Amino acid sequence: MGSGRSKFSAQERTALWVKWKAGESISEISRALDKDYTTVRHVIGANGGIAPTPRRRSRLALTLCEREEISRGIAANLSIQEMARRLGRAASTISRELKRHGGREPYRAAAADAKAWEYARRPKPCKLALDERLKQSVAEKLQLYWSPSQISGWLQRCFPDDPAMHVSHETIYRSLFVQARGVLKKELIGHLRVRHTTRRARASSMKGQSRGQIIDAVSIRERPAEAEDRAVPGHWEGDLITGSRGTYIATLVERHSRFTMLVKVPGKDTESVVDALTEKIQQLPAELKRSLTWDRGHELAQHKRFTLATDLQVYFCDPQSPWQRGTNENTNGLLRQYFPKGTNLSVYSQDHLDAVALQLNQRPRKTLDFMCPAEKIETFVASIG
Repeated sequence: MGSGRSKFSAQERTALWVKWKAGESISEISRALDKDYTTVRHVIGANGGIAPTPRRRSRLALTLCEREEISRGIAANLSIQEMARRLGRAASTISRELKRHGGREPYRAAAADAKAWEYARRPKPCKLALDERLKQSVAEKLQLYWSPSQISGWLQRCFPDDPAMHVSHETIYRSLFVQARGVLKKELIGHLRVRHTTRRARASSMKGQSRGQIIDAVSIRERPAEAEDRAVPGHWEGDLITGSRGTYIATLVERHSRFTMLVKVPGKDTESVVDALTEKIQQLPAELKRSLTWDRGHELAQHKRFTLATDLQVYFCDPQSPWQRGTNENTNGLLRQYFPKGTNLSVYSQDHLDAVALQLNQRPRKTLDFMCPAEKIETFVASIG
């Protein structure tokens, strides 16, 4: 069994950021680390997609070995001055160490070292948080749609002799994206040219992760009118439902009859999804292969290969317009009775998915005058036979 929503170890957290910086998707990372998709997304989102700076001990901080020497000094009833002399430290350093951890009697080296390391994890205030004048200058320029690089360069030119008014573009980005900082208002992200709330690694565009426009996508506005009025069978809507740990099921719903097919997919990448959908669609008679409407998800980036293999034209919805696949959206809601959010969908076989689809297709529907989708589609198939 996977570790699901369990906490990340230090090694797992390091691996997560290495993979993210290498351009891997959240789905790929969650599968590789055997963690829940939403858990990985939360860690990345909370940091704005920016890998946190690795913690390092200050060269001035006491080491565990030094703390153990302090423990031995306490046991030998040495004075603070003598312990300081033996360690080559200031007496005030030893005095503060003992005071910070409860005094001589309860002092334990390992516990003190662990507490100091935990204390060091606290987020340190960034430069913008410490200087209100600098913070206001940056916020004003962001509202004018200046980029962080432009702001950084302008500050250095206008305040050449005032280092307090100098800030790097990376600090500005971190102040915007990292939630824990809370220095600049999150609404200012909307003034950036690229308005993502999470930064992606440049390498992500080099790993076949499709971004931006789907090449040669045909808009839903060009879909035949017969698909819109549901008069003719064979027009489908499709989508993926998401489970835990980057697992998915493809759903296909026929608009005329509300007939549903579920397809097991090994991943969200376009090759896996297109291969699985192609195999399923090829089982249909030609009269039921007229069109497929999908959202803007890049799992169908290889739509031309799909159309060539199935003779089924793909139309894409407008961005952020799920109502344009209303039948499919409603069906996905029904499927949550069988596959609640957070379920690992990879454990279900295709036979199980077919059984669930059969149950849905045998439910009478008010919109079909209480015929069931299976009856509706069988009537059509019989008429063309």
